[in-house]
Amino acid sequence: RNVVNQNADMGEKEIISDVLYSQKHITETYNTFANECSAPTVRDAFLNLLEEEHQMQVEIFSEMQKRGWYQPEQAQPQKIAQAKQKYQAQSTAQGN
Repeated sequence: RNVVNQNADMGEKEIISDVLYSQKHITETYNTFANECSAPTVRDAFLNLLEEEHQMQVEIFSEMQKRGWYQPEQAQPQKIAQAKQKYQAQSTAQGN
């Protein structure tokens, strides 16, 4: 089977899931570029692109949630407290 036939077999849920995954990868890449860019105008351009990509990601995520295709597990209060303690300890250790 070729790629065209495989894509034809993908349903709407799979296509949207793939788009969300791609958006996550794109934002990760733009974030890295913005962090490592030494030219302010180029950094600003990446930050603008990053903001646009995050907005698209939110829209895709919201649509998937609305359709019942993406239901993240709710964080338990104990897990939230543990994460908060961990990052507060790291911040304190770094002198912040």
